[in-house]
Amino acid sequence: MNKLAYKPIGLVAGAITGAVAGLVFKQIWRLATDQDDTPNATDEDRGWTEILVAAALQGAIFAIVKAAVDRGGAAGVRQLTGKWPTD
Repeated sequence: MNKLAYKPIGLVAGAITGAVAGLVFKQIWRLATDQDDTPNATDEDRGWTEILVAAALQGAIFAIVKAAVDRGGAAGVRQLTGKWPTD
């Protein structure tokens, strides 16, 4: 039953995660580089190092935001139901 209760929270959280991670990445990139545009892998004017560093940073930020959102959702389900959703 707890897994079923967590399912809608997990779906909503997943949709929000990508948007939040993208915004966080853009802000961090802007602070770190003074550039408004984040590098795109197919941008001919950007070098390999810049593209790969940006991709690694974006991936790390996404993973951190996803873990935080998933953990928060699971904790919320525990508060509502008294049990962790994976029990």
